[in-house]
Amino acid sequence: MLRNNFEVFRDEMVMKDRIIEIMKDGPKTVIEVSKVLNMPSREVMCWMMAMRRYGKIGETGRPDEDGYFKYKVKEKDAG
Repeated sequence: MLRNNFEVFRDEMVMKDRIIEIMKDGPKTVIEVSKVLNMPSREVMCWMMAMRRYGKIGETGRPDEDGYFKYKVKEKDAG
């Protein structure tokens, strides 16, 4: 069952720290993060795009062979 947007956005602050922890060992796609979190990629995309907007994560370059961008934690948030 899909959660509504309010429920997804409500969890953003908690999930931000979990996503940063997952990405500490290297760049990840939204799909890779969603598999580790066992959460729908739709929700992970919302959280990661908010993190990108606020400068917590950024793309590593061009998309992979499947068309997905990898994201990495910005240096100031890595520690």
